[in-house]
Amino acid sequence: MRFGILGPLDVRGPDDSPLDPGGPRPRALLTVLLLEAGRAVSAERLIDGLYGEDPPANAANALQSQVSRLRKRLGLDIDTGPAGYRLVVDPDTVDVHRFERLAREGKQALASGDPARAAALLHEGLGLWRGPAPDDLPRLDELRLGAVQDRIEADLSLGCDADLVAEVRELIARNPLGERLYGLLMRALHAAGRPAEALHAFEEARRVLADELGTDPSPELSALHLELLRGQGPVRQRRVPAQLTRFVGRTEELARIDALLADARLVTLTGPGGAGKTRLAIEAGRAHEDVCYVELAPLADDAGIPYAILTALGVRQGLRGPQDEEATERLEAALESRDLLLVLDNCEHLIEGAAQMAGVLLGSCPGLRILATSREALGITGEVRCPVPPLAAGPAAQLFRDRAAAVRPDFEAAGHAHVAAVDRICEALDGLPLAIELAAARLRTLTVDELAERLDDRFRVLSRGDRTKAPRHRTLRAVVEWSWELLDEEERDLACRMTVFVGSGLSGGATLDAVETVCGIPYPEDLLASLTEKSFLEAFDGRYRMLETIRAFCAEQLPDTILAELKGAHAAYFLRLAAEAEPRLRGHDQLPWLARLSTERGNLDAALRHFLHAAPSDGLRLMADLSWFWRLHGLAGERVALARELMDEVGPQAPPGLEEEYALCALNSVTGDGDEVRLARADRVLGTIDRQLRLPFTVVLWTLAVGPERSRDERVHAQVGSDPWGRALLAVGMGFQEQFAGRPAASEALFAQALAGFRETGDRWGMANSLDQLGMYADWRGECGRALELIDEALGYARELAAPEETADLLCRRGAVLLHSGAYDEAAADFARAAELARTAGAPGKVAGAMWGMGDAARLSGNTALAREHYEAALETSARSWYSVGQTVHIFVGLGRVALAEGRTDEADDWFAQARTLSAGTQTQGLEVAQVAEALASRTDEPEHAATLLGAASALRGQLIVDDPDVTPLELRLRRMLAPDVYKKAFELGGSLRHNAVGEP
Repeated sequence: MRFGILGPLDVRGPDDSPLDPGGPRPRALLTVLLLEAGRAVSAERLIDGLYGEDPPANAANALQSQVSRLRKRLGLDIDTGPAGYRLVVDPDTVDVHRFERLAREGKQALASGDPARAAALLHEGLGLWRGPAPDDLPRLDELRLGAVQDRIEADLSLGCDADLVAEVRELIARNPLGERLYGLLMRALHAAGRPAEALHAFEEARRVLADELGTDPSPELSALHLELLRGQGPVRQRRVPAQLTRFVGRTEELARIDALLADARLVTLTGPGGAGKTRLAIEAGRAHEDVCYVELAPLADDAGIPYAILTALGVRQGLRGPQDEEATERLEAALESRDLLLVLDNCEHLIEGAAQMAGVLLGSCPGLRILATSREALGITGEVRCPVPPLAAGPAAQLFRDRAAAVRPDFEAAGHAHVAAVDRICEALDGLPLAIELAAARLRTLTVDELAERLDDRFRVLSRGDRTKAPRHRTLRAVVEWSWELLDEEERDLACRMTVFVGSGLSGGATLDAVETVCGIPYPEDLLASLTEKSFLEAFDGRYRMLETIRAFCAEQLPDTILAELKGAHAAYFLRLAAEAEPRLRGHDQLPWLARLSTERGNLDAALRHFLHAAPSDGLRLMADLSWFWRLHGLAGERVALARELMDEVGPQAPPGLEEEYALCALNSVTGDGDEVRLARADRVLGTIDRQLRLPFTVVLWTLAVGPERSRDERVHAQVGSDPWGRALLAVGMGFQEQFAGRPAASEALFAQALAGFRETGDRWGMANSLDQLGMYADWRGECGRALELIDEALGYARELAAPEETADLLCRRGAVLLHSGAYDEAAADFARAAELARTAGAPGKVAGAMWGMGDAARLSGNTALAREHYEAALETSARSWYSVGQTVHIFVGLGRVALAEGRTDEADDWFAQARTLSAGTQTQGLEVAQVAEALASRTDEPEHAATLLGAASALRGQLIVDDPDVTPLELRLRRMLAPDVYKKAFELGGSLRHNAVGEP
């Protein structure tokens, strides 16, 4: 039978024919029983549901009579007991319970990064609704609204945005204070190509929340607003930027580029500065489905190239930074299995590094193609050079007319009168797009004829200039020089001062506040507007950016003494900004401040380079304040060289009062093997600090670098002190200590304490890490549902932080829980998703963790051949570090269990012996030795010895894992084989022997 209460009550027989329960009271009775399908409902509640506040004198007998009639009329199985009445049906046959399950599973799938599955589940669940929920059940309406929002989010992730705008607007009309709905509306409008309306929706949300609740938008909604302002939307990988103005001409060039990319894997667009190479590359890239744009102009040296590409790909390095592998290896791992067009823009100033990187990637990533722009070819084998000529006369004139109409709305109407003058201007400017755009901007104050006359005068000498000079200096420099002469003194002064900010990179430019403070010019709004109108600056997202060509010219006009003052003011401003941001990265404002620092990365790096020699102590302060930002955003690897230079500049001793900052600089300089001296410096300095640290996350980075045993140092308590975030962090460290010591109850209590602390501060990183461990303990107790709830919440926080590696770890944890509940296929899907994320992020160590999880799923499903393949693949990719040794122990045990299942006992013994030897040297050896003990228990033919080994495992871990498919059947079998007192004695003996029960390797 099937039952529906999501709308009018609907009962269907086995043949799907409708059944009539009877009048209002039988219907009300059945509805209450269906709401608790499979569970007892008290007589008091049923009477209240039938009769309300006026029950009859013999209400209990009347209820019994109603139940009896309902049984007979519909043939229902309704049990009667002390707790009340229970309708014996499968909850999944009742639409409300089926809907709740589908909504829950859809939400979990969405949180775990599987929008396709989420959409399917949510569409199915919402399709069960046939009308409004019962009036006395408002929670169902809330649940329905949540499911609708989850479904819309899933549809948006899949690109299914048809009619979503209208649907979300209708929902907002009914729920005007639904902040999440405004976020969905912004995303839907952005996906529909209506970015201005998306930004307006944020302002609408801000107004409604202020008027109705007196609050500001949440950090999450504000962060989405910032993303949309930057034109990014929710996409992680950086696709080609949107063209802000109409692309003109270049039809032949675009066709040629497409043809070249079809046959060649490296095509380089060459030509003079201002020829339009960047815009041409962007337009060509738009035709490719999987394309990633990388701007190299802001980079100062070759070392930054791989990190710029990693950032553009959306690849984070994870919290540990670059300790697992070098950046180039990570980049190869992220690209080796992808069919991608990589656009490398502005390679000329890093020509050797760009050429070397292109050669490495093309050699190791067969599906990769590269489209580069440069003033000279990269000069490597297989490269095809595609010169970008000046615009032909027709397109050049069209470009001029387009740009002129933007500054003179009446220009297009009178365009026919200016044909000759426009042609003369474009010819004088050699058809260079940037020069044409600069010239067109002058029409705000000049007529076309005046402009043409000035150009003729200005470039008469230029047309006869020295042809041995660089093309940019023959043409573009003259255009900039001419534009410079049209500025007044105040505009020139500000233009020169603006060059202290990083130029045209995606994280370049400056805010109004930064311009006013650094440049020392009060109320610079009018000057900035004027420079923007004259194309000396670009205004976007509340920032002002200068084209590199113009920036280089203006910098030449700046006296050295003023430049030195500006660099000092610039560095001081961003030192203050980093200090302001640092505590907010650990609180409720975490997401918007992460976004803000990401936007200022270029300027922050420039400030750090300035301090390197000018004020190393301030350099230590700035690096310390940025260290947690780098780790959260996966940027630490890019700063290794700077950290090492700063360490060399400061010397072997920490400056007085800057011990913590010095230690952080040393930790930032460490990448793995060969860094023992720097690591020892950090360890030595931190080991002597017995006061509260200014930056409590130092403890995290310290522990990650040297291993968990350092967190047992008593000084750590003093270093954390009274800081709320630090106290939560200390609870995490103590929780791990209790875990490694085999005291799970104490450990779980500490992680719960940590979670409460991180919830209070609002730190998503801390909440995700605490929830991960709490989910594990719930799983150990056999509480699968609770474990999944905790892990799914953690996945949501990892997703907000855009952390693919942490998400991969949590998916592996989720897969482990599902293995213990027997859901092997679903577990394998989570492990596969984790492997995909880790592979995309270029993190082989995480891939290995997911692969051994897939091996466990295959082995427990009975496919030992596939399991062995997964284990061996995991072994090949496993990282080499203190935290990966335990992973290798897992793999060895898995291979041993496969061998045992296939009857190869000698091979199994060998794998278990290797696991035992390796586990003895792990930093968390109690957990690993426990697993080895359980594996050895499955191998021995002596039941008492097996019970002793299980007792040792229980003591080492603190308990046996409930419903462990490898251990629980063995435990039950031993209990059947041995008398209770014999089993208990052997089990307790193992607990007393612990490590010795497993045997010394």
